[in-house]
Amino acid sequence: MSRKPTLALVGATGAVGTVMRELVSTRDDIWGEIRLVASARSAGKLLQVRGEDVVVQALTPEVFDGVDIAIFDVPDEVSAEWVPIAASRGPIVIDKSGTFRMDPDVPLVVPEVNPRDAFNRPRNIISTPNCTTLSMMAGIGALHAEFTLKELVVASYQAVSGAGVAGPARLYDEIEALAGDRTVGSTVGDVRKALANKLSDDSPFPAPIAFNVIPWAGSYKEGGWASEELKLRNESRKILGIPDLKVSATCVRVPVVTTHSLAVHARFEREITVADAHRILEAAPTVVLVDDPQNGVWPTPIDVVGTDPTYIGRIRQAVDFPNTLDLFVCGDNLRKGAALNAAEIAELVASEL
Repeated sequence: MSRKPTLALVGATGAVGTVMRELVSTRDDIWGEIRLVASARSAGKLLQVRGEDVVVQALTPEVFDGVDIAIFDVPDEVSAEWVPIAASRGPIVIDKSGTFRMDPDVPLVVPEVNPRDAFNRPRNIISTPNCTTLSMMAGIGALHAEFTLKELVVASYQAVSGAGVAGPARLYDEIEALAGDRTVGSTVGDVRKALANKLSDDSPFPAPIAFNVIPWAGSYKEGGWASEELKLRNESRKILGIPDLKVSATCVRVPVVTTHSLAVHARFEREITVADAHRILEAAPTVVLVDDPQNGVWPTPIDVVGTDPTYIGRIRQAVDFPNTLDLFVCGDNLRKGAALNAAEIAELVASEL
């Protein structure tokens, strides 16, 4: 292609869309026109991208004419309707919703792990994983490539921004409502009572999130599983190309604004040491090793938020389980967990145009 490709960002006004506009403005400028697309109620707004004001266009079939790559960050039901329409107009579509992740004709791509899959797309659609899966995949994928992963047991500690813009708003409101009362949290029901007196019950979470953790993220699925837990299982299998990978997850919402954390118990086919893990992860281009527990050095969300890599520490050889490592992972769920992975896929496929 002699000209620079045209990129459409669908859902450009949302939280992840805002990060996406920042990313395409600060990464290598490989794009020609960038179209910002959103619902009809946002059409006509001016948003900044690459230092310029760009008019938001309404989501219509015609908006994709002449577009080479379209990145969708919209709810599942909107993707289900509009991604096939966009793909039929010509562009390669990269979708961040959960709609197409498990479609056998749609590759689920993490560029550090399975980049070749991005070029096998029968429906002209590429899917990007859930933010929880993405938070660990660069590191786990690098270890798997040398030692062959067999089992994963994961506990996630998920930031409120994973629930959309309403998540941080609710956390801040609850903190403000409880601030100054140093007795709250000491008796059963006092947090709920204090919040009921000051806030509406219109919350994206099924329980108070301030001063609390909630062992639930997503929607209810058969057997008592949360949708986030099953996504982590199914998406890990597809990305790594291990259809029978044993995975069990418990997803927990915590009072952190942005950046998911995961405690990972990973069993491999061959013996693996902490030194092996350090060697592999230090060489992984998008992983930062932060692992000196004797001196209190390990990854935490407040040290990771706003950055692009996956941060990994607390690497230990499991005492009672052979060929097994335990480790702690942090990744910004709005950047690598959502916008950045899509941007990296777009850059990857743009190289073939």
